[in-house]
Amino acid sequence: MSEVPDSRHPVPSSGEGPGAGRVGSVPPAGAPSRRRLLVGGLGALAAAGLGWGGGGRGGHAESIRFLTIGTGTTGGTYFPIGGILANAISNPPGSPGCDRGGSCGIPGVIAVAQTTSGAVENIEALRAARYETGLVQADIGFLAYKGKGPYAGKPPFTELRALANLYSETVHLVVRGDSPIKTVNDLKGRRVALGEKGSGTLPTALLILQAHDLSEKTVQPFYLNPGTAGDRLASGQLDAFFIIGGYPLPAVADVAARLPVRLISIIDARLPRLSPGLPLFTETTIGGDGAYVGVPETKTLGVGAQWLTTTALPDELAYGIVKALWHPNTRRLLVAGHPRGDSIRKEAALTGLAVPLHPGAARYYREQGFDVTLATSG
Repeated sequence: MSEVPDSRHPVPSSGEGPGAGRVGSVPPAGAPSRRRLLVGGLGALAAAGLGWGGGGRGGHAESIRFLTIGTGTTGGTYFPIGGILANAISNPPGSPGCDRGGSCGIPGVIAVAQTTSGAVENIEALRAARYETGLVQADIGFLAYKGKGPYAGKPPFTELRALANLYSETVHLVVRGDSPIKTVNDLKGRRVALGEKGSGTLPTALLILQAHDLSEKTVQPFYLNPGTAGDRLASGQLDAFFIIGGYPLPAVADVAARLPVRLISIIDARLPRLSPGLPLFTETTIGGDGAYVGVPETKTLGVGAQWLTTTALPDELAYGIVKALWHPNTRRLLVAGHPRGDSIRKEAALTGLAVPLHPGAARYYREQGFDVTLATSG
């Protein structure tokens, strides 16, 4: 994604608007996205050979279904994980079968991992039916479903449904190693990147500030994507930045490789004031096991990263998505493709779901012996 031109004011990311660069069921010919996207595995070749954009040869285009996964910025975890998921569930016509070492995805499906600003934008894209699925922080999904928090004043998004809980995301508050900032309270008057508009990081960062009697008015706020925030921290143009994601995050790892950095603990005496505004968050740690160069273990808050959709997704397609997600071949792709991939396990698929389980997904989990009673209730 391109650098934000005027970081002191919220601006759209490189697609120049929430809907820019989006991929529908069949992208229009001759109008490539200005945002980065990943087409699942063989899907890229199939799209070229079978008529991406409706101009297919031999009538094959009618048998293809495009499915979009809203992810996040390239400096976070959603985008690379989303790319692996897109690859796993894609199975375009003509590709070798799973039993022959080919795709174990859904026959006829080409999935696309679309970059976005993050969880909040993904929710709005689902609400507007621009995307079929999206990766979302559990608390953001819950608040959207209930019409609370940042969604107060909007109708509750009661059509929101879950496919799976994936992995734990953690709150990172990053400062330079030589920074005088030791606690959240020390952010007062400082230059702080709170996250991009449309990200799940921004509303969470604002709640953390509020719990410490701070706000956008008592810090110097910047609204940056993680990569740009890391660059500006390294160059001395920024004092701190927030980012939420499954560690190790590319943006944090990159800046930690360039200069000494520290993570500020979110667990302090103000935690009781913070908890009501952050449902589904739990205390956790960002490991000192080499997650980031020279950064020790840090206490923080964690929340589930969840794969969400809506009631508009056909039951059979939802069933096929979760069946492909939990196929042993997908497990191998996840473990090999991203450090957080090993955390994505079927036994935790229903843990802490923010919204009711999609009926098609529920059928799969029942067949696998899961009790879905609580997961399917509103």
